[in-house]
Amino acid sequence: MNMTHYMSLLTDNQPWNLILFMAIPVIFAETITVTEFIILFTKNLKGPLRAFNRVCSILAGLYFTGVFLYLLFTAFIPLTANGEWHTWVDVLAVSSYLSGVIFLLPLALLDLGLIARKHSDEKKLKLHFILISGFLVVAHIAMIFGMVNPEIMGSMGSMNH
Repeated sequence: MNMTHYMSLLTDNQPWNLILFMAIPVIFAETITVTEFIILFTKNLKGPLRAFNRVCSILAGLYFTGVFLYLLFTAFIPLTANGEWHTWVDVLAVSSYLSGVIFLLPLALLDLGLIARKHSDEKKLKLHFILISGFLVVAHIAMIFGMVNPEIMGSMGSMNH
């Protein structure tokens, strides 16, 4: 079976690529989400759980920015320049994954106090929740389309695999 470059990335160099490109970002996102729910329900905007949430957000944002830059220059640009995409499904999966930086980098900047400084704690928490939710949406789009066999979406012709 042929696979998208997203899935190929995760299956190559087992288990390291899976850990580096899937497990670490998703575990961070899920940890942030769960702690975010607890913070929202308890309305405890200070304390150790919020501090832990903040540290996870900063680490996730900085880590994923590094992943984004690495994959942009080693995968996305070369695949585009060489015409090696495996149909639109492949482009969608990889682009969705990489678009996670649009959500995680601002999350880190928010918790570093570099953006939204004048917002109330409640407004910052709302923005925080929107950003982590956005990341989870694009990460799931990447996972879903990344698992599709691109050949069912059209001929891959003479593309290299």
